[in-house]
Amino acid sequence: MTSSSLAKPQLIERIKTKVRRFFGPWGVFFKGFVKHPVMVGSIIPSSSRTVKKMLAPVDWENCDLFVEYGPGVGTFCQPVLDRMKPGATLLVIDLNEDFIEYLQKTFRDSRFIAVHGSAADVNEIIVDAGFEQADYILSGLPFSTLPDNLGPKIASETAKAIRTGGAFLVYQFRARARDFMEPHFKKIDSGFEAWNILPCHLFWGWKD
Repeated sequence: MTSSSLAKPQLIERIKTKVRRFFGPWGVFFKGFVKHPVMVGSIIPSSSRTVKKMLAPVDWENCDLFVEYGPGVGTFCQPVLDRMKPGATLLVIDLNEDFIEYLQKTFRDSRFIAVHGSAADVNEIIVDAGFEQADYILSGLPFSTLPDNLGPKIASETAKAIRTGGAFLVYQFRARARDFMEPHFKKIDSGFEAWNILPCHLFWGWKD
């Protein structure tokens, strides 16, 4: 084997590394969208205004477990960690292994747990993490386009997973997300954020 043939793989790897550094989380997010467009739902992460508005109603002093479905590259993760009390836990669930790997490397906070799995198994995942129920669950999953009747199942399992007084926080490009929430949450507050790509509907379903 010649020195030139040995150098070629090294050169390719250096180029890949430079590309990853250049695009950062955007590159990871785009890759995830290409691999699982139905599950990701958007090619662009949420805006900071969407994040702030979505998290505004959370009672952080009484939040021990905050769960997020489909965290992507962690647009919500750091804002949630910044607001959480020291002893709380942020548990994120994603089917995309690329996202989970990226998040595990990016967030070194001891309060952070990233799980490769389905939101439909949220109750089992919560128990495996050492909790009985979540205080809040956040989701940006595209309910209306999820395959195999997953939308209704995730909504049902989420309602079981949230403690009384907690809430299901949902941000969607389509207002139809409310239809999946209504059978399980009697009180649903709603909002809208235009400064987002695309503009999105915001919902907070409260557990009685």
